[in-house]
Amino acid sequence: MSTWTTYRNREITQEEQRLYDHFLSRVQIEPPGQLIERFRNLFIEGSAYPEPEILSDLDTIVAAKDSGQDFKFVLNRCCHILVNRWQARPQSHIAIAALIDVLASAPTRPVTEYSRSRTVKHLRDLVRQFLETEQYLTLQRLARVLAQSIEVSSSDQSPLGSLIRRYPYLYEHCLVSEGSPDEHQESVRQLQTQVQKQYEVDLSQYVTYQVRRSQLPEASSRIIQPVKNPTLLDDRELHFALQQFVGKVEGGYTHQDIARRFLSHSHQTQSFQEFKDDLYEYITASVDPEYGRRQFNNQLYNQLQNTLPASNAHRLNDFLIVRTCSQLLNFLVVDNPQHPHHFIFVDLLSNIGPTLTTSLLLKIVLLCRKVKPYLEKRFSILFNHYESYTRDCVHWLIAAMENLHVALSTNFSTTINLCFVNQLG
Repeated sequence: MSTWTTYRNREITQEEQRLYDHFLSRVQIEPPGQLIERFRNLFIEGSAYPEPEILSDLDTIVAAKDSGQDFKFVLNRCCHILVNRWQARPQSHIAIAALIDVLASAPTRPVTEYSRSRTVKHLRDLVRQFLETEQYLTLQRLARVLAQSIEVSSSDQSPLGSLIRRYPYLYEHCLVSEGSPDEHQESVRQLQTQVQKQYEVDLSQYVTYQVRRSQLPEASSRIIQPVKNPTLLDDRELHFALQQFVGKVEGGYTHQDIARRFLSHSHQTQSFQEFKDDLYEYITASVDPEYGRRQFNNQLYNQLQNTLPASNAHRLNDFLIVRTCSQLLNFLVVDNPQHPHHFIFVDLLSNIGPTLTTSLLLKIVLLCRKVKPYLEKRFSILFNHYESYTRDCVHWLIAAMENLHVALSTNFSTTINLCFVNQLG
């Protein structure tokens, strides 16, 4: 049984509930600075807490035989009781970063109560272990998202992790961890919606500005209020991406048109094997023939042939489509979070570029929209893997993430309208 299942299914102890209720009541009436000091005294110092009964409850939690397994969930929930409240108040966002810093700080006072010395030592060990958990990492990311605007330093020496705010499609995978309370998951979804909507507004305004500018004489175009490119792609790269993801790409058809035609044809296929053969043609139509002939087409063909071969003679159904498309994304991007091999993805980026590579992924997701979260998860695996790398080391991944954001926003938004993108110069 996983840690997540064990924690979620076991009954919360009376001591834990009193601890949660304590912080729920305090966060209603005390300012962030006072609450952060409470947090330091209780969890970092482990002594001199104003309410001795709460300290006693914490001692019981720490002394429990499963504390090594469960304490990270208890501490994480206490953090989120404060974070969820502060997240709703922009003026309190800076307090979230301060709380994260306190968790990583060292105790400043010796334990004067001999009877509690072993308990406090164990508490401090558990808190240090918390700093190595996925729970703490997601708290750090959330603080980073809330503490910064979408404008980020252009320094190539800043870590990839500093860009996380730019990619709301990563939020549910990177800002939520095992044991995250339901309220936190909901607040992350709200944050994701908010940042995504702003991105769509900025992108629409940018395209409108560029089209108007291209239609006016040069002298007149200077009177239009400039609109900044909302991506980290340059103008030429963004224009190409928009034309690929929204414009007509094959025989006067957009990617959405092509996907609809393919799906319509698929309803007539006699077997899963026939579907896989057609899918091979659908994907390779977007691959440079010279690159495909080298090895990619053979690799893709073998991947499809090895996908659920026992079902080859079966009629096509939703399960087979979802499973085939999800396994294709494993093959094209990355598979295992523990061993994130992504040689084919890097090879595609190096040979056909980030925009055409993203077009391949978009074609798959437009066929089976249920795998869109699965594609986002693939990118979160790569983001997590390279999070601490400086940006100059992962330009290729940044370009891919920017292209994916444009592709998903222009094809899955219900509000953005870029039908005039073909008028871009």
